Amino acid sequence: MLVRVLPGVAAGHHRAVRTGVDGQKFGFSIATGEAAEAVRRILGRPDLRLTGLHCHLGSQITDTAPYLAAVDRLVELLALIRDRHSVELPELDLGGGHAVRYLPGDPELDPGRFAADTTAHLAARCAEHGLAVPRLTVEPGRAIAAPAAVAVYRVLSVKHTADGRAFAAVDGGMSDNPRPALYGSAYTVRAVGRAEGAGPTRPFDVVGCHCEAGDVLAGTRRCPPTCGPATCWPCPPPGRTSCRWPPATTWWAARRSPRSGTAGSGC
Repeated sequence: MLVRVLPGVAAGHHRAVRTGVDGQKFGFSIATGEAAEAVRRILGRPDLRLTGLHCHLGSQITDTAPYLAAVDRLVELLALIRDRHSVELPELDLGGGHAVRYLPGDPELDPGRFAADTTAHLAARCAEHGLAVPRLTVEPGRAIAAPAAVAVYRVLSVKHTADGRAFAAVDGGMSDNPRPALYGSAYTVRAVGRAEGAGPTRPFDVVGCHCEAGDVLAGTRRCPPTCGPATCWPCPPPGRTSCRWPPATTWWAARRSPRSGTAGSGC
């Protein structure tokens, strides 16, 4: 097993996803001694085999500096464990949180630089403490999966208000993508089958179908002025047990940019 620790490093694009600082529901604090106590108790259990330390700093981290700071504190804890218990743990897991691009121009974490900087820093810190370099693990799952996907929605209704605003309600929302409602994540929206820049557009708020004012998938995006039916069933009419939406004429995709940055982004 590995012990998840809190190195006290704040990283990530929003406080709700900064999971490497003290006071979290995740992990044991290094600063308070909780991590060292957890290690002591595990080493005292003959039915458990402690192999290393683990941390996760946050999400959408754009540079390597937070990871290097975490390495400093984790290696210090490895040296403390060696000195107290005569045990060198052979594994170190730095978690993930590598940033990916949601909008054109958004920064991303460079995996080549991350690999070079982190491995060199780990080797240097281990040499300073007289430790063997542990097997390093990282978890770039989000950075692999997110750029490979698009979210496709169907426009169910369109609302135009007296003050000139327009809302396009789609067959989804905060139940399938809570990120915009939780911490304001931004997405690029495009009409499926329509080339970028082809034809006129107007500002729309692309909103979900849930009964919360915060269920907004993308606010104020330029979209084609006609985008689907003008009416929909917001709930089952009397005598019916399920909703049947009118057929829609337009589908929308929230898309993520590839690394070239030439396409839209999202999902």
